[in-house]
Amino acid sequence: MTHQPAFTTPTTPIPDAEHLYIQLLNQLRPVFAQSAPPALIGIHRGGAWLAERLHRDLGLNEPFGTLDISFYRDDYATTGIRTNVKTTQIPFDIENRTVVLCDDILNSGRSVRAALNEIFEFGRPASVQLAVLYDRGGRQLPIAAQIKGDAGEFDPAYKLVLERDERNRFCFRIPRRVSHAESTKES
Repeated sequence: MTHQPAFTTPTTPIPDAEHLYIQLLNQLRPVFAQSAPPALIGIHRGGAWLAERLHRDLGLNEPFGTLDISFYRDDYATTGIRTNVKTTQIPFDIENRTVVLCDDILNSGRSVRAALNEIFEFGRPASVQLAVLYDRGGRQLPIAAQIKGDAGEFDPAYKLVLERDERNRFCFRIPRRVSHAESTKES
C-alpha cells in the first residue's frame, strides 16, 4: 500500500490570476475600441466573473451576456443536473455579430464546445473569438483561444479554480484532483 503525504503541492508554479487578468484586459482593449465592438459573453462561473470585470474595466455601454452550459455538457446524462445552475442571459442580438466568449481556464475544450452549442440557440454570430485567463493545455477537442492571459502546462494532478476576493481581485485555488479509485476507496 502506498502512502501519500497529507499535503502536496503542484510540480508547476501557480499562475498569478490577477496578473493574467491585466494581460487579457490589455489585449482586449483594441478589440473593443473598434467602431463596431463585439458582444461580450461569459461562461458561468469564472468566465461570467471575467466578463463582468472586463465590461467594467473596458467601460462598455452594451450589457454583457452570461451562459450556463449545464444542459449542453456532454456529461449531463452521467452526472445529472448540477445544484448551482445559473440563468443564461444574452440581452442583445448576436445574429451576424462578432462575439467574444470568455472562460477562465481552457483545458479539454469541452466546456467551450458546450458554450458554442448554446450560443447558436440564440442565433448565428459572424464569428466567435475565445478569450481565456489561462490555457493549461490538455485539449480533447480542436479548440484554441485567440486571446489569453497566458498558457502553459499545469500539473495534471491539480485543478485550477478561479476565485475572487472581497476586492474583486482574482486568484486561483488549486484543489488536488481525486481519482476514481481514490473516491471509491473513501466511500
